[in-house]
Amino acid sequence: MQTLCGALLALAAFAASGAEVAGVKLDDKTRVESRELVLNGAGLRKRIIFNVYVIGLYLPEKKSDLAAILALAGPKRAAIHMLRDVGAETFTEALVEGLRTNTSEAEYQALEPRVQELSRIMADLKEAKKGMSLSLDWTGAATQLLVNGKPAGNPIAGEDFYRALLRIWLGNKPVQDDLKRSLLGT
Repeated sequence: MQTLCGALLALAAFAASGAEVAGVKLDDKTRVESRELVLNGAGLRKRIIFNVYVIGLYLPEKKSDLAAILALAGPKRAAIHMLRDVGAETFTEALVEGLRTNTSEAEYQALEPRVQELSRIMADLKEAKKGMSLSLDWTGAATQLLVNGKPAGNPIAGEDFYRALLRIWLGNKPVQDDLKRSLLGT
């Protein structure tokens, strides 16, 4: 009985500790706009042979499919932890490629002014440096980029924009299939 209790306590401690991916520890919970979010899943973005970043998806409640995530009301967070230096232009080009791949031309045209706004914010950063934390938060009213926990640039209006950003990793043509599965917790 003591062994069973010990095993259950160890399992509970492990479950409460969040996740660790490529040496990056992600908390099991976070807050956006004073709303508690849970870690839905986390994974590693690779490009060829390089580990680029670790990303964790935080939601009001765990969901395992894109439609349910996009329909979920309230704040959300895509927390990105950089594992290597990436220039702002390269980072933005990757976002644009992911958006174009997972939206129709008409949808992208509607998003483009906001994509340009996010591009300007990234250009002001000049570089996403190794060790930097970037969060793309849906506050319930707008998308806010946080750099190392501090707001960068102005909030970007429109839930359609945030949903399109999520489809970069979770859409029908995600940047990386195994990353999508990891973020969905499947």
